[in-house]
Amino acid sequence: MNGTPQTDTASLPTLTLVRQLWQQTWPMAMGVMSLLGFYLVDSIFVARLGTEPLAAQSFTFPLAFLVIGVQVGIGIAIAALISRAIGAGQQEQANRLGALVLVGGGLLQGMLVLVLWLIQEPAFRLLGASDEIRSMIRPFWALQVPAMWVGGVVYFGYSLFRAHGNTRFPGMMMVATSLLNLLLDPILIFGIGDWQGLGLPGAALATLLAFSIGGVIVAYALRGKGWVQRHGMVAQVRVSAWPFAQIAGPAMVSQLMPPLAAMVATALVARSGDQAVAAWGMASRLEGFSIVWVLGMTMALPPWLGRCYGSNDWATVRRLMQVAAGMVIVWQVVLGLVMALFAAPLASVLVDTPAVQAYLTVLIRWIPPSYGFLGVCMLVVSASNALGWPMRAMVISFLRLFLCYLPLLWLGLEFGGFGGFALGAALGNVLAGIMAWGFYQQALREDHLSVQARSN
Repeated sequence: MNGTPQTDTASLPTLTLVRQLWQQTWPMAMGVMSLLGFYLVDSIFVARLGTEPLAAQSFTFPLAFLVIGVQVGIGIAIAALISRAIGAGQQEQANRLGALVLVGGGLLQGMLVLVLWLIQEPAFRLLGASDEIRSMIRPFWALQVPAMWVGGVVYFGYSLFRAHGNTRFPGMMMVATSLLNLLLDPILIFGIGDWQGLGLPGAALATLLAFSIGGVIVAYALRGKGWVQRHGMVAQVRVSAWPFAQIAGPAMVSQLMPPLAAMVATALVARSGDQAVAAWGMASRLEGFSIVWVLGMTMALPPWLGRCYGSNDWATVRRLMQVAAGMVIVWQVVLGLVMALFAAPLASVLVDTPAVQAYLTVLIRWIPPSYGFLGVCMLVVSASNALGWPMRAMVISFLRLFLCYLPLLWLGLEFGGFGGFALGAALGNVLAGIMAWGFYQQALREDHLSVQARSN
């Protein structure tokens, strides 16, 4: 099913609604899983080089998350505007918006990665990277920066397909680029035959090549769709700039807060040494892989919710959110408990160094069971952007990280060492999920009262 379901689903049986959600979510979940596996595979191969290269790569994650946050914020805004234009029968406007997102988004991403290149030395020093680790980061970062830019532009292309109701093509492309990266990683990192490979920079070069090939394919696929119309694009800027800013601004801030929090968390972990940083970096990659179902749903659900918002179908919104939250809680809690049970063998598969394994085992035992609550929080933030509550989404993101998550990380580390740090992360996720659902329920009540006041 490529199109977003119609909004007359409030009376459907729950199992039917679950099936429709599954049909919308699984292509994006598979794509996100492969894309996150893309980065997890990078970390696994880099871990074979030793603790220092893995720590060097881990120090770059917070800055990479900044780039991802910007591109996701832009993608959220453009998907919302394009889907609303399509729903209103304004296809030409949607096509002009498609051109805007590729050109404007590419320029914004380019400026951001240029800044990150220029500030790399003070940034990595501030994060706690030693002189030796920074010397390992430099050649890796020189290739990773252009790779992030190319990946951002490709992501904007995926967003156009999602906005037009097609989740399968971007999902398949994410799988394809991930497999290509998997093939290139061992060759470029470790070499082949007499060639010794590039070491850590080889992982970034594999990423750049995989994204570049994916970009060529996406450009070819878009060429025959007619979704990118350059004529009238400048005039469209005047019409769409403010609506875009109203959505993209808060969404971008929401997406930028996690990497900022990740910087703080990395700095806290650095107190325990490079081995703890390496374990935390691997755990961060594993987290994204573990919540892939949630990430797929946060991409697939908003266009459906946006159509509900446009037609004032709040009954379907309530049903969709209840079913989605229930699916996330059940799946993530079960998966998290299984991961906690097999924490030690899983850590031994992911890394070779015994000290890093010990740190990673502690993290896996405590944090994954809390991902169900984290998933609920992510769903509420995603839904808020689709339902016309972008500022509420930003507030929830801020409170999750700076009221629930980071204070508990610090308290846990201060009073319980590294084990307390892991427990603090888990409790922060639980508290964030409960808080976010309360905000969502409050927003529904306020909208209901607002509708009643207008009808009177």
